[in-house]
Amino acid sequence: MFNSSTNSSENNCIYSTVITKKVIPLVYCLIFIVGLSLNGMAAWIFLYVSSKKSFIVYLKNIVVADLLMSLTFPFKILADSEIAPPQLNTFVCRYSAVVFYINMYIGITFFGLIGFDRYYKIVKPLFTSVVHTVNYSKVISIIVWLLLMFLSLPNMILTNEIAEANYSRKCIGLKSELGRQWHKVSSYICIGIFWIVFLLLIIFYTSISKKIYSSYKKFRKSSDMTKKKTSRNIFSIMFVFVICFVPYHLCRIPYTLSQTSSQFNCQSTKALFYAKEFTLILSAANVCLDPIIYFFLCLPFREKLYQKLHQKLHRKLKSSGEVEISKSRRSNTLRESINTV
Repeated sequence: MFNSSTNSSENNCIYSTVITKKVIPLVYCLIFIVGLSLNGMAAWIFLYVSSKKSFIVYLKNIVVADLLMSLTFPFKILADSEIAPPQLNTFVCRYSAVVFYINMYIGITFFGLIGFDRYYKIVKPLFTSVVHTVNYSKVISIIVWLLLMFLSLPNMILTNEIAEANYSRKCIGLKSELGRQWHKVSSYICIGIFWIVFLLLIIFYTSISKKIYSSYKKFRKSSDMTKKKTSRNIFSIMFVFVICFVPYHLCRIPYTLSQTSSQFNCQSTKALFYAKEFTLILSAANVCLDPIIYFFLCLPFREKLYQKLHQKLHRKLKSSGEVEISKSRRSNTLRESINTV
């Protein structure tokens, strides 16, 4: 599912090794470095941000999902470039790839929950409900993790076939017949999750935009800044979804069919494989863009980031100032010693 090696129904279907062994691993190296750095920093900042609001709880869950997702990249890089032995490819197919997809759809689900939270707090502010409480959001978070782990666990268990020589680098070849069927079912469920969340986000943010615009017309001056901030936040989230996830989910169904059906010829299989791999790169790049969303969407995150950067800069300036004072004192002491002599 996640492995970029040949997944063809025809053994003589040959792929470009330049793309599969060099280009794709190199791009994932870059995504891994940038994504791990940004999400590591985001996780550090969120440690100092109190979970006083539901959407902050959801954002923290996205950070965890992105970090776990980023940690799967080195295994894919080594397996795709064939630097590591074939046994690592089995590990990628059975565990690493499944972890990647679990966390990708967990992140997508939490963005949907953030949209729902924003919708009711802006469009229906008088509609008080238990769904606005932090404890409720924590319970929902646990349920989301458990459900998606339950959905994906059979993909680990049923990838239990012994790798043959000509199938050693094909994830679908390591699955039992039941595993192939569950792979198809779980793929369709995950695709359904994405499109449902995507459509709900369009509905939520369209309603929010209308509400903000209506307020802007009534109180033009006081609502101008709010209108700009809301437009920016909506644009950043929808931009990530359209660029990172929509292309991949458009080709996901035909690619899954090419994996589980023998009706596709070599040319079609190769085209779907390349389409899946390059759109999957866009989905993986989501881990680099999410920290930008945290910056725009979460004021406490932004304030804490500024505070930490200011403290670090202040310590650096203070340290350099103390060094200069120490040098000046040593210089004065030296002059006094010379004058005394």
